[in-house]
Amino acid sequence: MKKVLVIGSGISGLTTAIECASRNIHVTMVSPFPSERAQSVLAAGGINAALDHKDEGDSIESHIEDTLKGGCFIAGREAVTGLCKTAPEILAWLEHLGTVFSRTAEGKIDQRAFGGQSHRRTCYCGASTGKQIVTALVMEARRYEGLGLIKRLLWTDFHSGLIRDGVCYGARLFNEGTRRLEDVTADAVVIATGGQNALFGKTTGSTQCDGYTAGKLFMQGAELKNLEFIQYHPTTILTGQKKMLISEAARGEDGRLYYEEGGKRVYFMEEKYGEKGNLMPRDVVSRTMYELHKPVFLDVSFLGKKKILERIPEIYDICMKYRGIDISKESIPVEPSVHFFMGGLAVNLNHETNIKNLYAVGECASIYHGANRLGGNSLLAAVYSGRTAAKAIADSSNMNYTPTDNMSSENNASIIRCFAESLAKDQKKLEDGYKTSSSFSVMHVRKLLADLMQERLGIARSETELRKGIDEVTFLLENVDKIHFNASEMPYFNYSVGGILALAKATLIAAESRKESRGAHVRTDYPETNDEFRASTILTYNNGSITTRLDIEGNYER
Repeated sequence: MKKVLVIGSGISGLTTAIECASRNIHVTMVSPFPSERAQSVLAAGGINAALDHKDEGDSIESHIEDTLKGGCFIAGREAVTGLCKTAPEILAWLEHLGTVFSRTAEGKIDQRAFGGQSHRRTCYCGASTGKQIVTALVMEARRYEGLGLIKRLLWTDFHSGLIRDGVCYGARLFNEGTRRLEDVTADAVVIATGGQNALFGKTTGSTQCDGYTAGKLFMQGAELKNLEFIQYHPTTILTGQKKMLISEAARGEDGRLYYEEGGKRVYFMEEKYGEKGNLMPRDVVSRTMYELHKPVFLDVSFLGKKKILERIPEIYDICMKYRGIDISKESIPVEPSVHFFMGGLAVNLNHETNIKNLYAVGECASIYHGANRLGGNSLLAAVYSGRTAAKAIADSSNMNYTPTDNMSSENNASIIRCFAESLAKDQKKLEDGYKTSSSFSVMHVRKLLADLMQERLGIARSETELRKGIDEVTFLLENVDKIHFNASEMPYFNYSVGGILALAKATLIAAESRKESRGAHVRTDYPETNDEFRASTILTYNNGSITTRLDIEGNYER
């Protein structure tokens, strides 16, 4: 029986595990927390599928074109076509598993308008779509757990890949209970760890998604892609802990953005882009708000309290709980915030990286969204990518790389010795980390990183600021071994800082290398879109050196 290791337990990880288990593949799921605490639960707005329920004339072809256009035509057509064509089937599958979608009076799945889309095709569960999908997937995963096909390793963190000569044999994991490292071999490893929110501190996402896994695998030879494309969601509210998302569902219900001037409201998006201006793509709305340099508000009060509580109750609750704002009477003060990462591990159509037997799914994989993601496509991509990777793993007839499969093989014996030696070294390094002395603690460095990334890599960037950021992160990387590790902190925070810093540097280098403005990447010194850059950015790491190239041929998406 094939063995698969899934790192992460959100929607993409759960889907991968369920689909593998349904094919009689044994799955071990690794995560520091249960699925109910995954970032996927925060996904509020909905999931896209061309069902033709709300707007006559919607089609899969229209969904494809909207996705390609929203991503500024650097996502591969073949990849996007697969995503959009499978969407109706995915909706049916999620319903079958028990996802409770909002319905029309006729009993069909209801759909609302989301930014950048030509039709109302975003299916939703009130404003808690992610929570509903996670609940359904958890119940299905538990069924396979009962059958012995899915096993969970909770309170466990990724440390590094078991990689040699371009082949992945499993992963090295950190057990939070024993505070020790252990190696787990597998026929395939699937990374489902989400985006890199912790690079930017307060965002709309969970700081559990810190980018370390992608950064560490990058240092081990996995290529990264399109890191410069960081989506700012235009409507968030600031709280003491984080930026709270005001879902696009509010604007899908005809919410209006405005600023005040001379005692009057100026509905700037409608003035600039017409009747559907409030539902322009997220990069357009965020950039327009940024250029105003004025406080911006979102008004849904005209809907009335009854409709608000029926259609967007979670938004009402968030504003009342965290800011004391009754949105049936008052407007919401909103501002853009880092929300989604179009970049991540570079994968092909089967979601395999350039490392044999290493896959990536969900937000940590870069393939479908190009330069900017359409709202509602993230949940779709999370499910679709998990199903795609599982099918590829099951169909693979060339998965005989696990060291334990053939103990008599001299090559495998050598690999086992190599991993055993490095395991002992990594364990000693982990313990020696507490003996370092420095005025800078690891958490202080992470705070410094978040501040400089927010400053150097905001909505609008320039070469001057990006180069400053590269120099600043390089300095931190050069001194990473001198950072003071606090014994009261979980060791994960200590060993992960190097991978996080490497990912931060790669992100800044990617942004500096793209000398144009496209989608979510805006350069004040290169304000125009340049067709020479109509391709994805691929990043490679080699002994501390980071290089970029443009994937002109689109090799990863064919």
